[in-house]
Amino acid sequence: MERRTWSPKQADASKADRTWWVVDAEGKTLGRLASVIATKLRGKDKATFAPHMDMGDFVIVLNAEKVVVTGKKETQKHYYRHSGYPGGFRATSLKDVRARHPERIIESAVKGMLPRNVLGESQLKKLKVYAGTRHPHAGQNPREIETDLLERSGALRQATR
Repeated sequence: MERRTWSPKQADASKADRTWWVVDAEGKTLGRLASVIATKLRGKDKATFAPHMDMGDFVIVLNAEKVVVTGKKETQKHYYRHSGYPGGFRATSLKDVRARHPERIIESAVKGMLPRNVLGESQLKKLKVYAGTRHPHAGQNPREIETDLLERSGALRQATR
């Protein structure tokens, strides 16, 4: 009797079995929310997970402007970029990013939790972030991510300290 580890093929990762999830970011802590979103995008919560395949689901995030950060991160956390030219370094505080492009806060946090390769780029394309409460994906019948899952992840961390 020969036993082999099952590995998914490209046909197994068809678009038909992808679920659409929606989560409301209002009042949620940024890092804990981003870790749950990254898990859904990668498909790590599925029995068919494989690190070399994009088996994840789509995630819609609403109220990105109302996500919570702890401590003094609102003024002390910065997002950096460089144009490639001398003197082209730019730093923007989280407060300024929230005022101009609140979606980028969540996108940046989730991007940091995904692989740094082509696979991570394809998984990030399945993330749809909106500053307000409206989204154009009602036709996909998105399901709610349980908010107790987000609270439970924080409670587990607190209990282990």
